[in-house]
Amino acid sequence: MCSGPVGDVESGLPVTDVDTSIAGDQLLHLVSRRPALTPGSPVAAVGSSILRWAPMIRSLPIILCAGLCSGAFAQESPNLGVPADPEEVAAWDIDIGPDGAGLPAGAGTALEGEAVYAIQCLTCHGPEGNGQLNDVLVGGHGSLTNPAPVKTIGSFWPYATTIFDYIRRSMPYLTPRTLSDDEIYALTAYLLYLNGIIAEDEAMDAQTLPAVVMPNRDNFILAYP
Repeated sequence: MCSGPVGDVESGLPVTDVDTSIAGDQLLHLVSRRPALTPGSPVAAVGSSILRWAPMIRSLPIILCAGLCSGAFAQESPNLGVPADPEEVAAWDIDIGPDGAGLPAGAGTALEGEAVYAIQCLTCHGPEGNGQLNDVLVGGHGSLTNPAPVKTIGSFWPYATTIFDYIRRSMPYLTPRTLSDDEIYALTAYLLYLNGIIAEDEAMDAQTLPAVVMPNRDNFILAYP
């Protein structure tokens, strides 16, 4: 497109500049509604140039869009970082499903978990999970319909496997992912025992943990069934 002073057809005096942001069809409309121009005049030369380039002016938005889109599709990646090795991916692929999918080998009981809890968890969660600096882990059964429900592992969580999953990826708070699988199974068993869900000597492992039925399991609904 062009930009510069354009004379008024009737007076021959300069008027406003042509705005280069005007779309092609709008520009053609502004020219076409003027009276006939005097051949050989500067104004006629400008109008003739606009008309001659009209097809390209109309096509310019399409050409620009096609160029930008082709460039975006041609670029295969943002060129950030390096490809992750399978070993690196496996180290972070540690989620546990409600059905126990992904649970590792190992086992632990509440008796074993009590000792681990005293060292790794008591400072934040208090004796027997009663809460201190951080959340209460035990109790709250039957409180969910009250005005002030107490949501704990035992009263609210729907799956026992979530306990193992959460502890493994997030706890202890200052040094996550430092516990062994046996220690995590033992802590899981201890918390289930404190909530009255399993016996003190009942071992939790990849087979028994998914079989535990949590008290609030059937009170959840699927948001997207």
